[in-house]
Amino acid sequence: MTERPKKLTAATVVRTSRPTPHLIRLVLGGAELTGLPVGAYTDHYVKIVFPPAGVTYPHPTDLATVKREFPAEQWPRLRAYTVRAWDAAAGELTVEVVHHGEEGLAGPWAAALRPGDRVLFTGPGGAYAPDPTADWHLLAGDESALPAIAAALERLPAGAPARVFVEVAGPADELPLNGAGAVELRWLHRAGRPAGAALVEAVRALEFPPGRVHAFVHGEAGAVKELRRLLRVERGVPAGDLSISGYWRRGLDDEGWRSTKRAWNAEVEAEEAAATPA
Repeated sequence: MTERPKKLTAATVVRTSRPTPHLIRLVLGGAELTGLPVGAYTDHYVKIVFPPAGVTYPHPTDLATVKREFPAEQWPRLRAYTVRAWDAAAGELTVEVVHHGEEGLAGPWAAALRPGDRVLFTGPGGAYAPDPTADWHLLAGDESALPAIAAALERLPAGAPARVFVEVAGPADELPLNGAGAVELRWLHRAGRPAGAALVEAVRALEFPPGRVHAFVHGEAGAVKELRRLLRVERGVPAGDLSISGYWRRGLDDEGWRSTKRAWNAEVEAEEAAATPA
């Protein structure tokens, strides 16, 4: 199978800000963003490209060319981030990066960025936007899903019922979320508990409104697994009405999670099939 070329887009940091203690907002601009195909989905994402120290790739290029012409130790690491906003008139793309001090790859990188710095990314991709014909919406996730949840709320039709659950470390990590829907929002504070525990409890305790739900559930993989079983098996939500995936997995870095995700998904699907009545 031929690898589909993934163009590397070069952008420039316009400005950065810290809307919460654990979130860094990056606004990117530049001529290569003109006509960026963003708008169909509320979970559009780009994959930021991190070359190894001292390695520079020719530009323009794509990932297939990089992997063909550079030795494996010089291939980049990638991190996916949701597009929080796209201002086509200004040519500005906003993404938000979770930051936990010096932990991880992207957080320290984002904290060190300054206006004028260069950023490479591929994309955008995406698949979800709130279905305006649904009777109600369920949006649930942690900090990693917060940009997509915020974008989805801004897309909801006026008066559309939505139950929203967002798990964060504490009160300082809450953000204003806006939209025209009839939104019931619960911020869940982790307060030292394992990631996803409060989220699973809250969604499990929800009394589902009548009618067809369109759900968006993303975050830590272990919690997502439990919520997927709840929605698919116990609540009978059809797969077509559910966008659900583990954005990350506790105890693994991004490369480790991506290398095991396919097998993990297959295991989850097999467990669901065994638990679903014929």
